[in-house]
Amino acid sequence: MPVPSGILLVDKPQGWTSHDVVAKLRGILKERRIGHGGTLDPMATGLLPIFIGRATRAAEYASLSGKQYIARLRLGIRTDTQDITGSVLDSFPVIAGEKELRDLLLHFTGKIFQVPPMYSAVKIGGQPMYKLARKGKSVERPPRPVTVSRLELLGGGGGEYELLVDCSAGTYVRTLCSDIGDALGCGAALSALRRTRAAGFSLEDAHSLETVAAAAAEGRAAELILPVDSLFPGYPAVTLDETQERFCRDGREFPISGAEGRYRVYGPGGDFLMLGELRRGPGGGSVMRTEKSFFEVNGV
Repeated sequence: MPVPSGILLVDKPQGWTSHDVVAKLRGILKERRIGHGGTLDPMATGLLPIFIGRATRAAEYASLSGKQYIARLRLGIRTDTQDITGSVLDSFPVIAGEKELRDLLLHFTGKIFQVPPMYSAVKIGGQPMYKLARKGKSVERPPRPVTVSRLELLGGGGGEYELLVDCSAGTYVRTLCSDIGDALGCGAALSALRRTRAAGFSLEDAHSLETVAAAAAEGRAAELILPVDSLFPGYPAVTLDETQERFCRDGREFPISGAEGRYRVYGPGGDFLMLGELRRGPGGGSVMRTEKSFFEVNGV
């Protein structure tokens, strides 16, 4: 039976691209409309929110939220990719230990600036930089502001340490590791990465691909899929009457009382219709407008 629209939390295995996971799930779930909310590099593991059916329209909101990672930092090397999958450019004696690392972390907490790595999907002239990097090219990249709200040393030794990183969207953890190594004077590269939180969801609620495949084979895949409105718990909910629902489904604005802002909008029967925005109308009253609809349209 077809799976419902919604969000599936997957624990991405190492060595897979995010696109590999999407392709695999299209086969497992027999559903063409599948996308992901936030790319993970092949070496990384952990939480990958997957959007199914009409819920794919919500993926853009997932990629804007903060994320949490467990990162392993290896001191003493610099690589072209800023992680251990790349070619080693330089090796250095490890002159820093736990105390020096712990003292430095505060300087990388808060609003910081990062130069996006060449091996990234950031586009220059419409072309992803990693394609230029593979050709041996390098281009100037302006620093970009990101926020690291939490950066803690969890443990380690012998030149390899584990960090807890809470950061904003757009933060490159491997660049963070490389910059920390440069500040310590001995270089560093990311040696392992696991995403533990994204889009407001936790890795604890994620499923392996094997679990999803087994559930699908038994006709239970729907049990693993979260409703799309679970992505928006921070917005207040409003329930429409039948007339308002009709306007909503027609894509028209309609009057409704309330404070200005975003709302989770539900029909009289409790089905989630859209993320809406309530604004003051031309006549001074409040009107609800569609920001993004999620109800099925002509079965799609």
